[in-house]
Amino acid sequence: MLGARGYRMPAEWEPHEATWLSWPHKAESWPGAFEPVPGIFVEIARLLAQSELVRINVANEDRAAEVRALLLRGGVDLAAVRFHLIPTDDSWVRDHGPIYVVRGGERAIINWGYNAWGDKYPPYNLDDQVPARIAAESGEQVFTPGIVMEGGSLDVNGRGTLLTTEACLLNPNRNPQLSRGEIEGYLRDYLGVSRVLWLGDGIVGDDTDGHVDDLTRFVTADTVVTALEEDPADENYRPLRENHERLRTMTDQDGRGLRVVTLPMPGPVYFDGQRLPASYANFYIANRAVLVPTYRHANDARALHILQDLFPDRSVVGIDCTHLVWGLGAIHCVTQQQPKTMAHG
Repeated sequence: MLGARGYRMPAEWEPHEATWLSWPHKAESWPGAFEPVPGIFVEIARLLAQSELVRINVANEDRAAEVRALLLRGGVDLAAVRFHLIPTDDSWVRDHGPIYVVRGGERAIINWGYNAWGDKYPPYNLDDQVPARIAAESGEQVFTPGIVMEGGSLDVNGRGTLLTTEACLLNPNRNPQLSRGEIEGYLRDYLGVSRVLWLGDGIVGDDTDGHVDDLTRFVTADTVVTALEEDPADENYRPLRENHERLRTMTDQDGRGLRVVTLPMPGPVYFDGQRLPASYANFYIANRAVLVPTYRHANDARALHILQDLFPDRSVVGIDCTHLVWGLGAIHCVTQQQPKTMAHG
């Protein structure tokens, strides 16, 4: 399998050639509040274009022209933008986009199956085709495991350790035919990891059944940040505390304990009476910046300060995601890294 042949999934902080976006167009994902969403994508693209290519999936040339005009008005460096005529059902490229693995100067694409988080939001046939279409366009090798897996459900340190959650990967709406051990086998075989660390439940309002990218993230090979709710009366208090307790006993691929740094939560964020999955852990590590969702809360500044200490060589930038998270995701959910290789500089 791939891991045995030396392929591995790089950590997010390793050098990128590009970041993928799937441009937002499905108004139903932000019911009654879609209007501000493209502007948030423009800001994400503007910041990313300062240090890497921005690859944008759009349905056709007309849509590309519309988005190009938006980017131009938003001050985005268009020299760093590439449009790809790959139609999508929705904008969550973290989950429907390609997962890249590398081996020396080679890069390949893992084409996991995608079923919109357990068949929650059909249709998703266009999204499911995205990795294969990108592989065909780029001429890169593609490996198809034949199981459902989403990028937001896993996080790696690039050295052999992967973080995930029982709530998501063991949910029968994904791969009911597979045991925990069999799922671990796929992760080892296709992502080149040797240690899989299992957290428990996700945060309230998360329609992905507990994606780890709202909870706990590697920031170096031996350090994780994990979200903690400080209010014992909050629904997130117990599950986040339980995950924190698990992390304190976990070890990496070499049997060493993890350094665990805590991130505050922004407090409950509601829209139209619905609690949303607002978390500072849904940040994205770009080549020279870390883009962090903020929520107009007093803890925004605390979270940015903690992350800036952890990323001294990058600029930590907050982006107001109060409107974006109404779609039940934030910055990490709408981005997907394309690692740089010697062969693809």
